[in-house]
Amino acid sequence: MPGTNLTREEARTRADLIRVDAYDIELDLGSAREGGTFRSTTVVRFTATTPGADSFIDLVAPGVEEITLNGAALDPASFADSRIPLPGLAAENELRVVADCSYSNSGEGLHRFVDPVDGETYLYTQFEVPDARQVFANFEQPDLKATFAFTVTAPTGWVVVSNSPTPEPVGEGATQVWKFEPTGRISSYITALVAGPYVGVFDTYENGEQRVPLAVYCRPSLREYLDAEAIFEVTKQGFDYFQAKFDYPYPFPKYDQLFVPEFNAGAMENAGAVTLRDQYVFRSKVTDAAYESRAATILHELAHMWFGDLVTMEWWNDLWLNESFATFAEAVCQAEAPGSKWPHSWTTFANQMKTWAYRQDQLPSTHPIMADINDLEDVQVNFDGITYAKGASVLKQLVAYVGQDAFFEGVRAYFKRHAWGNTRLSDLLGALEEASGRDLKAWSKSWLETAGINVLRPSLVVNTDGDIESFAVLQDAPALPAGAKGEAVLRPHRIAIGLYELVDGSLVRTDRIELDLDGARTEVPELVGRHRPAVVLLNDDDLTYAKIRLDEDSMAVVTEHLGGFTDSLPRALCWASAWDMTRDGELAARDYLALALSGLGRESDIGVVQSVQRQVKLALDAYTDPDWREQGLARWAAAAEEHLRAAEPGSDHQLAWARTLAAVARTDGQLDLLAGLLDGTVELKGLAVDTELRWVLLSRLSATGRADEAAIVAELERDNTAAGQEHAASCRAARPTAEAKAAVWAAVVEADNLTNYVQEAMIAGFQQSDQRELLAPYAEKYFAAVKGIWETRSHEISQQIIVGLYPALQVSEATLAATDAWLASAEPAPALRRQVVESRAGIERALKAQVVDKAAGGR
Repeated sequence: MPGTNLTREEARTRADLIRVDAYDIELDLGSAREGGTFRSTTVVRFTATTPGADSFIDLVAPGVEEITLNGAALDPASFADSRIPLPGLAAENELRVVADCSYSNSGEGLHRFVDPVDGETYLYTQFEVPDARQVFANFEQPDLKATFAFTVTAPTGWVVVSNSPTPEPVGEGATQVWKFEPTGRISSYITALVAGPYVGVFDTYENGEQRVPLAVYCRPSLREYLDAEAIFEVTKQGFDYFQAKFDYPYPFPKYDQLFVPEFNAGAMENAGAVTLRDQYVFRSKVTDAAYESRAATILHELAHMWFGDLVTMEWWNDLWLNESFATFAEAVCQAEAPGSKWPHSWTTFANQMKTWAYRQDQLPSTHPIMADINDLEDVQVNFDGITYAKGASVLKQLVAYVGQDAFFEGVRAYFKRHAWGNTRLSDLLGALEEASGRDLKAWSKSWLETAGINVLRPSLVVNTDGDIESFAVLQDAPALPAGAKGEAVLRPHRIAIGLYELVDGSLVRTDRIELDLDGARTEVPELVGRHRPAVVLLNDDDLTYAKIRLDEDSMAVVTEHLGGFTDSLPRALCWASAWDMTRDGELAARDYLALALSGLGRESDIGVVQSVQRQVKLALDAYTDPDWREQGLARWAAAAEEHLRAAEPGSDHQLAWARTLAAVARTDGQLDLLAGLLDGTVELKGLAVDTELRWVLLSRLSATGRADEAAIVAELERDNTAAGQEHAASCRAARPTAEAKAAVWAAVVEADNLTNYVQEAMIAGFQQSDQRELLAPYAEKYFAAVKGIWETRSHEISQQIIVGLYPALQVSEATLAATDAWLASAEPAPALRRQVVESRAGIERALKAQVVDKAAGGR
């Protein structure tokens, strides 16, 4: 639909015509407890460069009551296709729009949630990419910045938070009015409103004479779990680090962080009013990796206050300027900020973020970091591993290329030059070129404007005395996947080569060489004549973005001693390389399992442990020879039980292995252990069988038929919260019966009244890897329904269904054929096509990996 799906050319035309000055927005949320619709009144003042020209303003609403342009009433019936036409503009314009807008239950626009614990209603907005228009009329594109002043009517006793500091409400009776001061000039997508009986904890960031009010909010039902002091500690570290590095004071009058329910993303960088998923308020014991992840998210959103909010991309093709920078900033801050609890953040980055990027960059939908975004549908599916993780990896490579001091000097100039404005890639590169003295045009072209991954391999000749006679680094540029745009290219790389020796069973780095690579072969004369070390590790310290391979002798040592690296980052790099080789069919899935079985016992980094645990499960489910799969799963389950029983009581490793066993338990003895932990007849010293772990245990027991509806009801009575209801829905969906699967299909596909989180939980329970035969009939149903889902549901709701219900467990040529037939006949929109094609690629990759694994069984 042309109105809902704004194109880049339409946005450019409108930006050439219009400059927006200010919005005054009145929202009447007095009846929010009843739901339905709310009254939205928008007055926007703007100028037009060509008086007499026509334009339009954006709105998504059930109906419009009034449209007044420059004092003249326009026909409300002119509102159609999510647009209000604006004919015959004057040089100076004032537009008033009165509309009835809808609350959502999809996490888009103004989301409405009722907490089953207290029966109260909680609201929050989520506007990125184009959903501010669901709440008020606006010019919904990032380069038409303006000031925003909200006036909100809400129930008496509520808390109302927006981008500006919260005023004292006025009025008596059932409702009160909050009148917020205007913001600075910001984009519509980072405006925000959070309202309801939230509770807050308050603090202040102090730096010399600077005082920034801080607040953390959540629902009362989560208040006992809110560790506000820890959140403030990370936030203040971020303030110190970013203000010093950016040499630009925090640009907004306060900084609130609001943990809100049923949030689709990790968090959102609304200016001065960040919203975060309230799963970050941990109800049960979690590992340190979860706290590290939360801290990274906090720092990511704080970095956005400068990169994204103060300075904003002109159009969504430069989305990476926001997300890549914030992702890089979160990691470098954790690594370097004084007092940081996670100075090993680059290990986590290498093991998780870059693995995500490598996977994304090998899909048919791969694209340059600076993506070609033609319309809003393009950008909505572009919040991916390239925009976040590859972009951040490339920024890390740029820092290695120009030096960190020059990099941040350029960033400082960029903020000062473009504060409160909009930018393109050329603006940032220009500032970095000035600071570094380097011409970055060629660098930009090869790194930001091309797609695909390079592979780096060592090539060495060793004589009979064990000395290196020649050493070179080979660079390959594998062809892009079929259907991807562009061509593979070789790139310049700044890398380090680490030399490791075995010392008393540990792998210790004895030397490090840093150099530039360019072209297919780069000689390394510094290594000639040296004795060959036990392990040669390319891209040590993870400076560049490239897949790495080990030479045969290094691989043999790593296979036996992977846990022996004294530092976590080289271990993470080797784990990531092994996983990538498994996905690429260079290492059989059963061999990856063997590596995990031999190496995880010595792996101290809990984030790495949990990542490898997830990857082993995926390898067993998708990449093993189906005839051997059960044997592999049995080995993994037995190992998980062994590690669980041997783990230090109360440790993160104990909890991680408990969750891993719960994902794969299959024997009567293993399922008895889960049941015993759940009902209290079995105890493992130090293992807290708390609320979340209870649901994990019950999920597996439900999926294997060991727990019935009565067990689910009983557990829900113990935890009748929103999270509990979602877990119960997932457990019911996981049950191994045709009736359970039919109920999920009816609720998710045939009906349209689930909230985003309940739907997501049901889909997760539905797709059980042990239930392939039971799920097989739904492949045909999927292809019959998927286009209609796309055309009738919101973006978030439809994406959950399109990706989540794709028959990914039916790894067969028949699934590929069915997908291809649908793609050929359905004429899907580009964004829908992308989601299905990406899912198809998973089947294709799994089939190839299964062939490799089957061949390995014959060795």
